[in-house]
Amino acid sequence: MPLSRFLRPRVSFALRLAALVAVMVPFSPVIAQSALANTACPSALARLQQHTAGAGETVASVAATYNLRPETVVQFNPGLTISSALSVGRALILPPFNGVVVSAQVGDSWQSLAELYGSRADVLFEVNGCLSEVPSQVFVPGANPIVPIAVRPASSALPGYPLAEPATIGLSYGWQPHPTRDELVFNSGLSFEVPTQTEVQSVGAGTVAFVGEREGYGLLLVINHEQGLQTRYANLSDISVSVGQSVTAASAVGRVGTDSPTFLYFEVRTNSASGWIAQDPGRYVPALELR
Repeated sequence: MPLSRFLRPRVSFALRLAALVAVMVPFSPVIAQSALANTACPSALARLQQHTAGAGETVASVAATYNLRPETVVQFNPGLTISSALSVGRALILPPFNGVVVSAQVGDSWQSLAELYGSRADVLFEVNGCLSEVPSQVFVPGANPIVPIAVRPASSALPGYPLAEPATIGLSYGWQPHPTRDELVFNSGLSFEVPTQTEVQSVGAGTVAFVGEREGYGLLLVINHEQGLQTRYANLSDISVSVGQSVTAASAVGRVGTDSPTFLYFEVRTNSASGWIAQDPGRYVPALELR
């Protein structure tokens, strides 16, 4: 069924940003009661579960048990903080995966909400029960704290491209349908298809912060840039720079691949009080928007 059936006119970003305080809404059981049920396409708010706290449990430990962020647990249980101790027997409401509940406004469409929160219209449509009309409360999945996306400052742009040759993006940033399982998985970067051995390049000036093997990344290179930005290049076959070395945009930093097709995994992260948070690389690397 064409997705265009479910799209409505966009609401300007300026108007939505002005209402930011009202956009993020604490979860209430009333939301779950009003969520429309669709057994063939159940919404995230229809898949909430309850956890009864045991002795010694904390918000962080419960979050870890359910593979959630502590911020997610707090958002769905008003009155808690990340550091809260849990009394034995306290009932917690937990969503099936990370995300927040936001208030939709008249005129919102799945596409306009996707653009506002850095998601995909088809993902929001499915996560919220495959409804043709956007409900008043929408679950926006996300592994990181979710805020509306502002226009990217020109000073934050990284001018390069991570490979010496243009490559097809095989896996995009954000929530994606799992290729073999009936579930959504969060991808914190981009996966570039690399048919033959290719030179890897820094997308901007910076300092090499890490070189080595990392679980889930393979051979990994991390470069710190100005203005709290960091880029990560993973699944490399070799690295030609060392920790502490300065690089510029388009500097050769390593290679990916051998004689058989493989991929380069690329992330952009921003520094925060919670650590390095993965962001959509397209917001910071203009060259990616042209491919």
